Amino acid sequence: MTTTMTKPPADAAPDPSGKGRGRRGSKSSRAGGHMHAGPIAYIILALFTIGSLFPLVWTAIAASRDNQRLAQTPPPFWFGGNLFDKLEIAWNDANLGEAFLNTTIVAGTSALTIVFLSTIAGFAFAKLRFRGRGALMLIVIGTMMVPPQLSIIPLYMMVAKLDWSDQLQAVILPSLVNAFGVFFMRQYLLQALPDEIIEAARVDGASSWRVVWHVVFPAARPAMAVLGMLMFVQSWNDFLWPFLVLTQNGSPTVQVALAGLGRGYTPDQSLIMAGALLGTLPLLLVFAIFGKQIVGGIMQGAVKG
Repeated sequence: MTTTMTKPPADAAPDPSGKGRGRRGSKSSRAGGHMHAGPIAYIILALFTIGSLFPLVWTAIAASRDNQRLAQTPPPFWFGGNLFDKLEIAWNDANLGEAFLNTTIVAGTSALTIVFLSTIAGFAFAKLRFRGRGALMLIVIGTMMVPPQLSIIPLYMMVAKLDWSDQLQAVILPSLVNAFGVFFMRQYLLQALPDEIIEAARVDGASSWRVVWHVVFPAARPAMAVLGMLMFVQSWNDFLWPFLVLTQNGSPTVQVALAGLGRGYTPDQSLIMAGALLGTLPLLLVFAIFGKQIVGGIMQGAVKG
């Protein structure tokens, strides 16, 4: 038995109810529209925000109190009246003005150099073809597995031989190259920089350095901003190596200066918290100024990838 299928006439009247169109229209509107967060999402975000801000708020609360109140149970959960006095004492006792300047020099120089060298090395490992590229990349990744404490004694012997004790170059020089930065930029440039653009620049007669300046650096700018921020924060918070080669009376960084704050038979915990709060504020200021560009760089890199 055969069945025949008949097409509806061309001049057939459209469905007056519009149910079919409504279902299709609702699906397309959901696909192209914006997603709206529900109340559970807002609650989860609020809890994460409170949990993230609590250590900073507690540091400020502890800095505004004294040792006797901090030792009581329950501890204080609101500000006292000594915050600004403690901040002033910590600023003067630790000589944080000079320490901020020294740390800015160290962290800024390290971050800029790491970003520059890591971008060039990442481009070479990602896009250039040369003998031993894979083996060299494995060596770079392997250095990330070595604990940094193992290199302290050789570095200290080198600094002592160069007579760089208590000088900023003793802190800057070991941090000019970073294996994580090379690996990070390589992974980014593998996806964000098409080979066709490099080949087009080569066809136009561009040299390798011109390709780096006019093609690689503009394409890698989002990742460079993220890496620069990460390296600046890491260098700002570095403590062990600066503590070994710098002194508090010479050219200390922020972390070295804070190490001698509040010392005594009974350490002044509120004064230590005040110094820690002062040492954290510049990082918060930097992120408040450049945070939008850094987050935008991360999102731009994600879209390119």
